[in-house]
Amino acid sequence: MKGKYKAIIALLLIAILLLLTLTMTIANWLPTLAGIWLPKGTRIAMEASPRFKRGAILIPDLRYLAGDCELAIIKDATLSHPKRWRIHLDTLNLDVDCLSKMPLDQSGPAAPRTLAEWQSLLPESLITIDKVNITPFQQFSGALNLSLSPQQQTLHYAGPSFSVDAQLNGQLLALQKLKIQAIAGMEPLELAGQITLPPLTTSLPEEGYLATTLRIPQESERVDVALAWQAEEGSLTVEKPGATEPLVSLPWTVSDTIFEVNGGRWFWPYAGIPLRGGIALRVDDWKQGLEKAVISGRMNVITEGSAGKANAVLSIGPGKLSLIDSALPVQLTGEAKQDGMVFYAMLPGEISGALATPKLLFRPGALLRSRGRAIDALDVDEIRWPLAGVSVTQQGVDGRLQAIVRAHENQMGNFVIHLDGKADNFLPDAGLWRWKYWGNGEFTPMQAKWDVRGYGEWRDSVIELTSLSTGFDKLEYGSMLVTEPRLKLDKPLHWQRDESDPSFEGSFTLNAGKTTFSGGSTLPPSVLAFSVTGKDPSSFQYKGDLHAGEIGPVRVNGRWDGERLRGNAWWPQQVLTVFQPLIPADWQMTLKDGTLYSQVAFSAAAGQGFEAGGHGVVKSGSVWMPDNQINGVDFVLPFRFSHSTWQLGTDGPVTLRVAEVKNQVTSTNITADLEGWYPWSDERPLTLSNVNVDILGGKLRVQQLRMPQRDAALLRLENISSSELVTAVNPKQFTMSGRVNGALPLWLNHPQWIIKDGWLTNPGPLTLRLDKDMADAIVENNIAAGVAVNWLRYMEISHSWTHINLDNLGVLTLQANVRGTSQVEGKRNEVRLNYSHQENLFTLWRSLRFGDNLQTWLEQHTALPDVRCQTRDKACEETQ
Repeated sequence: MKGKYKAIIALLLIAILLLLTLTMTIANWLPTLAGIWLPKGTRIAMEASPRFKRGAILIPDLRYLAGDCELAIIKDATLSHPKRWRIHLDTLNLDVDCLSKMPLDQSGPAAPRTLAEWQSLLPESLITIDKVNITPFQQFSGALNLSLSPQQQTLHYAGPSFSVDAQLNGQLLALQKLKIQAIAGMEPLELAGQITLPPLTTSLPEEGYLATTLRIPQESERVDVALAWQAEEGSLTVEKPGATEPLVSLPWTVSDTIFEVNGGRWFWPYAGIPLRGGIALRVDDWKQGLEKAVISGRMNVITEGSAGKANAVLSIGPGKLSLIDSALPVQLTGEAKQDGMVFYAMLPGEISGALATPKLLFRPGALLRSRGRAIDALDVDEIRWPLAGVSVTQQGVDGRLQAIVRAHENQMGNFVIHLDGKADNFLPDAGLWRWKYWGNGEFTPMQAKWDVRGYGEWRDSVIELTSLSTGFDKLEYGSMLVTEPRLKLDKPLHWQRDESDPSFEGSFTLNAGKTTFSGGSTLPPSVLAFSVTGKDPSSFQYKGDLHAGEIGPVRVNGRWDGERLRGNAWWPQQVLTVFQPLIPADWQMTLKDGTLYSQVAFSAAAGQGFEAGGHGVVKSGSVWMPDNQINGVDFVLPFRFSHSTWQLGTDGPVTLRVAEVKNQVTSTNITADLEGWYPWSDERPLTLSNVNVDILGGKLRVQQLRMPQRDAALLRLENISSSELVTAVNPKQFTMSGRVNGALPLWLNHPQWIIKDGWLTNPGPLTLRLDKDMADAIVENNIAAGVAVNWLRYMEISHSWTHINLDNLGVLTLQANVRGTSQVEGKRNEVRLNYSHQENLFTLWRSLRFGDNLQTWLEQHTALPDVRCQTRDKACEETQ
């Protein structure tokens, strides 16, 4: 008996030792044993053996390999069975790319074929995975919870870009929530619905309905998405609530070998013009998986503009989309129309690479063209974009980018612009795009030709214009001719688009040769240097200065806010002599003295136009001419300009003060004030006031002239010295002394008159003395006239009254009454002279022969006095 117990104890000891040995070496024999049930070509591997802890088995790591590729890696797994099986994994790493390493021959133990068989094999269990990492789709990583039993299976998966809550009861799958963040920056896609699964796991679901709402950037309201199917037919629709036409409608059918969409329609009203078209898609051998499926199809787009309707077709395949290496030909052909533009496309290409990182390569012959009217009056003859060899990936555009623009503007002229560059994985604010540009054209309004050339690049978030040179051979407009103006970069134009620290800066120089005017004025070669600094092209400040020979500098600064240009210009005090080149030589005018300074604020914007306000000041100006000298000129011009209207005199009137004007008649203490609007109106008149001139020993005054004129402006003459006037005019035929007063009502817009009902009179005695030689000549040639002239050889005028009218044709009419005393050969006789005179004043001014005209008038209009005047020493009358 004792021998039997010893044998049993020995067997138990052997069994315990064997169990301990197997447990300690499980990492060596378990992978080999599991290989019996695993698909051929796959295996598991363990680096550390499992261990027991508090009734649970701890597995530090477990790897599942397809060939040499680690398809799945489990870290820190725990298996326990308190009431039901519990499996907890700290980390599960899945590499989707390893699926391609799975052998095509999956022979092994027969797997269950029906859904019910699979479900019957499920134990009561709870599976929890804290971290599921999916390579290369890291955005879909998350945490997993599975609750399994033969009767019901529940799934909960939560990640930043993908989450799902679902429950399967028999064949009924209830999808409570499926949320996918497919594209960064867009709202996630959410689905919910029910699906009836087929009994066989190799078949498609027998029927189902999935619905969701999603938001698209172009639509403020969410759109409805519905997927419904039954047996081998179904449809997918996307529509806006209340719309009569769905955005997408895709009816589809499916068989054992073919999935096909026929009669699909789409409508996109968000591109400025409504776009619509049809969709057809076919997938052959779809059951054999993505790697073996053959895809083909076509989609067309119909557009309509002012030039009519157009149609473009996108052809797809036949080819394949693959997780590893896609090969799907595509081609876009046809035309599209928008407003007045027509676009022509011939774009063959191929999609290659992994489905997660596809690449579109344009084949030889790929060309996009366009023509039409881009904006009013600008006709695009042709734009060409050659795209052969250019590739597009998720990283950006790579290859040579070119463009050629030929266009003309009916008023401005023709032009051609070329752009040629190289892109290196370029996307806006990512990658690199270098370019050069050049072109030329005509500027018809100024009879000029222009050219432009330069270089630039867009590197990540920085756009930099490294070189720019543009200019005209000349600018000719009216009487002005500017020679060879040209704009160049002094410092590269640098635009940092980083939102956290944006910047925009650069500096330019505009050079222009000599500017000439038809009247003979010349502006020396000019230079405008300016710089810009700010955040971006819609928000920057600028400053600069302008020189033209010795003229200047005029300093300018301001800002641009994307809608309005504002600025200030200062002209520091400068001597007037620097402006001498602007005065034509044949004027024989020399600037001798004086200074100028000014300041202007301005702004310009669409809808507002150009507005400006400021003042200019001239002090102590002096201008000399062969026959004139103007000295002591003080001029102050405060102004505003808006909507093509000048407001002259803002803080005070425009003032002109001239100390002295020297010519035949010297004028001093000249003053004039101007205030109001130009062009003027009844509501906004222009007023000239405070006009005063000290001239000929007296004064000339105009109290006020208002435009538009309703009343005559009264020109008053006060104590004008006739002797000074005669001395200035210097007629040799007569002399005169004494003073004259007068009033001349001036009209500037009267339909007939310039002066109406003006008058002249003498406040004191006037003396008239005829030249002896002239009087003797008249007596000799005309005995009758000579008698009358003898009475006028010396005459003291006690009273005179002259009525004056001047029409707008220049006809001057004088009606005069003169009373005085003549002295002939020691005898004094009272003379009363009434006469009228008419002459074209404009012709008289042109002749400037005042003395000769007076002699002629006297010869024609004097008559013999009454004979009683020769016999009696008393007052005589003579009426002419």
